[in-house]
Amino acid sequence: MVEIVDAKFITSAPNVNAAPEGEEQNEVAFMARSNVGKSSLLNALTNHKGLAKVSSTPGKTKLINYFDVTFIDRDTSQKLIAKFVDLPGFGYAKVAKSMKHEWEKNLTDYISKRDEIKIFIHLIDCRHPHLDIDTQVSDFLLHNIKENQYIIQIFTKIDKLNQKEQNALRREFPNALMVSSSKKRGMNKIVKVIYDILKEKEDAN
Repeated sequence: MVEIVDAKFITSAPNVNAAPEGEEQNEVAFMARSNVGKSSLLNALTNHKGLAKVSSTPGKTKLINYFDVTFIDRDTSQKLIAKFVDLPGFGYAKVAKSMKHEWEKNLTDYISKRDEIKIFIHLIDCRHPHLDIDTQVSDFLLHNIKENQYIIQIFTKIDKLNQKEQNALRREFPNALMVSSSKKRGMNKIVKVIYDILKEKEDAN
């Protein structure tokens, strides 16, 4: 069994130019439309209630936040260090257009220029799986990721759907993961998937 045994906030950065230096960092970038439950998921994954601040005002977070995270494989006792990167929520914030444009530019620059990112995690509210903005983000990722980067699609708040609706979503998105932060459903699977991808990359180097 793979677990996250330690997680701590490191720093915040306004853009890719101010990001922490590091040739070989296992960065896992979490991105989502505002109010999808990104902070709640980060807290649930790391078993750390106050790691990522859950804002009462969706879209309020403007900075890129970094957390050092330690994984351990209980079967082999092997540890793996990664950086979780909490990207600002997109497509909601009630701010001036000029500021919104600046945020979006920073986000686009970060996604396309930050080579340290190994995994992009795109979170989508399971109740709204076909919003234009999520489709645009998915397309942007597919067209901009490098050969050594992965995309994981995760549907949040799965407890809000009945079993029939969940099954239909799984049929439509067979490669996606389904989670509920409030019910702690699907957390172990996400931790294992992230660990396996990062470990495979480390072993290949």
